Amino acid sequence: MPFVFKLKKRDFLMINFGLIGYGYWGPNYLRTIRDNEECSLEYCCDLRPEMLKVPEQKYNIKTTTDYKQVLKDPKINAVIISTTATTHYPIVKDALLAGKDVLVEKPITVSSKEALELARLAEKEKRILMVGHIFKFNSGVNKVKELIESKEIGNVLYGHASRTGLGPVRQDVNALWDLASHDISIFLHLMKEKPLSVSAEGACFLQKGIEDVVFLTIRFEDNVIANCHASWIDPYKYRKLTVVGDKKMVVFDDTSTEPIRIFDKGVTYCERGADFAEFKTQLRDGDILSPKLKQSEPLKEEFNHFLKCVKDRSKPISNGIDGYRVVKVLEAAQKSLKNNGESVKIEFEE
Repeated sequence: MPFVFKLKKRDFLMINFGLIGYGYWGPNYLRTIRDNEECSLEYCCDLRPEMLKVPEQKYNIKTTTDYKQVLKDPKINAVIISTTATTHYPIVKDALLAGKDVLVEKPITVSSKEALELARLAEKEKRILMVGHIFKFNSGVNKVKELIESKEIGNVLYGHASRTGLGPVRQDVNALWDLASHDISIFLHLMKEKPLSVSAEGACFLQKGIEDVVFLTIRFEDNVIANCHASWIDPYKYRKLTVVGDKKMVVFDDTSTEPIRIFDKGVTYCERGADFAEFKTQLRDGDILSPKLKQSEPLKEEFNHFLKCVKDRSKPISNGIDGYRVVKVLEAAQKSLKNNGESVKIEFEE
């Protein structure tokens, strides 16, 4: 009797995706979806017909220049929106009202009022709304979070981040919204303290009204501060984050082969003696440890998380409210930029 191969029955629900915006990130999403057997990319949309030749001709994916055609397709369960930030609000709103789950690139909108509206709309319509704050799915950032939460580095004193390089230069948003939004998202992810205020300064060198370089400082509760430097006209590409605790210090360098380095360094105070009313400082300079991290692609981790949320209807890590909070800080920082660095209070409405 000949041996018969039995195909294993699929025990998962196939999710059909529409991709709206096939520019910078679009090809990466196409690859990520095609690599996952639990989903299929059925529709691709972009305003520029020439951008759609690859998905249409190479992968036989249905294409359109009108995103509403994607939303009208009953086969589509969820959409990924990777258009310019200023277009996010109407497209996300239309998608939610059309009954689609949504993964939208950061920032969710360029207005905190609109961001909060979308978060509440998703809840009302019982739709999954996730924002592509990709560093929440970065193993290095999450290692830093683990070190903070376990108190291995002690109590956090301050942090600082640099996100610089030569280009790409954006025309729709400034370096604050394009680059610093990543680090704001990271600091809100890492810190258990609530952000209280932000101050920011920058300059427009290449285009009128669009800051190419920005320096901002967020003040959190418990006197914790975080500083960000963002620029797309810098000779060096930096993607570095430092968090200083009262026991140890940790550096995350996204461009290094050793992305996490833990420094057993710090400063302690000790009493000089019975005859002295004052204290002296004592420096501690110990070992440097570089722990091994799980090798994973953040975009794939982010997409897999979204897919899981779509399937089991769970709340995403980077949900609509999370996206709103980042935009609220960005909005306050933008106000500070326009007012020569004055401190602006951050007040969340949820």
